[in-house]
Amino acid sequence: MTTHASTLAGKVALVTGGARGIGRGIALALAQAGADVAVADVDRLPPGATQYGAAATSGLADARRTADEVEALGRRALVVAADVTRKADCERMVAETEAALGGLDVLVCNAGVVSVAPVARLDEATWDLAFDVNAKGVFLACQAALPALHRRGGGAVINIASVAGKNGQPGMAHYCASKFAVVGFTNAFAKEVARSNIRVNAICPGILRTQMWEYLAETLRRGGESREESWKRYVEALIPTGRAQTPEDVGQLAVYLATAPNVTGQAINVDGGMELH
Repeated sequence: MTTHASTLAGKVALVTGGARGIGRGIALALAQAGADVAVADVDRLPPGATQYGAAATSGLADARRTADEVEALGRRALVVAADVTRKADCERMVAETEAALGGLDVLVCNAGVVSVAPVARLDEATWDLAFDVNAKGVFLACQAALPALHRRGGGAVINIASVAGKNGQPGMAHYCASKFAVVGFTNAFAKEVARSNIRVNAICPGILRTQMWEYLAETLRRGGESREESWKRYVEALIPTGRAQTPEDVGQLAVYLATAPNVTGQAINVDGGMELH
């Protein structure tokens, strides 16, 4: 990472879905830039969160490992058990962060789920899960964090959308729709709170080899194609630079957005040139 250790000195960040992948990369980037970090995740994944393969996977165990890495960088860390689809959990998540770390300056709404199904075979529960976590979870976390950000005299909100929130993909209408919703919500919310010194932006990652994309590579691979071959095909076909993005790439942009005083209402791609808008 290329962040500077003093950039966020004295600041407190809260990252939802911070246990793994992009969330972990952001948490570590913010910590390296000087922030104390609360890592929020769920203990057990909801049915349908197919990118992890097993609903029994413990997010809190991984969250503890991420928190340990934050502390190894010399920052304070907190693990919070929170389901972002529940209003009470989001409110408690913020309250625990303020109580343990002294406030809240940066909220990163990263928790998300993905699955693949054509509209003709897409069941209602799968649609609802995508919107509950990816869109409603952003709304509830932002709403819960707003009083805390006001108490600090302002701050930054960073919502993790996707390039799928700018360009639809076959078999992923529900996921794309939920991420389009995040982009629209981000822009509208930014305008609501701009005069309160709260900046709200979205990051739209491209293709990263996280568990989410491992699932997609497996699900969308062609006959006789290995997962590795599927992954390489996607990278070569979709990314102009020919290389996948990393959680560290996204973390670098998160640090910038947490500190840029005149950037708000934007949805910025980290995608190796896949999307223009």
